[in-house]
Amino acid sequence: MFLHEITKLNEVIPNERQYPFHIPAIRQLDRLRLEKRVTFFVGENGSGKSTLLEAIAYQCGFHTGGGGRNNSYELDASESHLGQFIRLSWKPKVSNGFFLRAESFYQFASHIDELAKEDLRIYDYYGGKSLHHQSHGESFLSLFKNRFGRPGLYLLDEPEAALSPTRQLSFLSLIHELQKSAQLIIATHSPILLGYPDADIIHFDDQPLARIRYEDTDHYQITRRFLENRQMFLRELMAD
Repeated sequence: MFLHEITKLNEVIPNERQYPFHIPAIRQLDRLRLEKRVTFFVGENGSGKSTLLEAIAYQCGFHTGGGGRNNSYELDASESHLGQFIRLSWKPKVSNGFFLRAESFYQFASHIDELAKEDLRIYDYYGGKSLHHQSHGESFLSLFKNRFGRPGLYLLDEPEAALSPTRQLSFLSLIHELQKSAQLIIATHSPILLGYPDADIIHFDDQPLARIRYEDTDHYQITRRFLENRQMFLRELMAD
């Protein structure tokens, strides 16, 4: 474990009615303790999980559009509004790590191509070739396999966005290898990734934030009910 507590600095927030401080999960946040090497953030879209992940990245010095401490490139709306109002507690502090943001991964891949114009060896960290010359899923796995691995903090925002179910299963084995020397915080909607054993799942739809069992997540329950009663679900969804 490296990062063990996140504290929101409520006393210096200028206006709690403004975004993102009015989001219920963010508004109710005081302290969040991290107790496992793998922690999942779950919740509906807009629940604040990606917002908090981005704020952690900001405090770590990672590019909030995606990348590590040494990545610098222009990206609209990459500034974290919450980042300057949280404090991270470390044991011990690490500077290595990475922030994966699925929605801006294309811009990150273009940034790597620009760096490669000066030194082609940069591709060694991304599978030996441009991320743009790999499929979306291949580029994600190349990043995980080659850029990750050293002890550090890895923040992943919806990594399943580019991964088929089969590759999500492959990613589970990568998570298992990474967590031996690193800490991962993952915001996800994937019931497959959430099935990783002995991880903490933090539920952002409850206030204050609470840990939840895998079997109690909507992701598990809805997926299971749909697979077991597909025809019934479809009839209800498509009824005139």
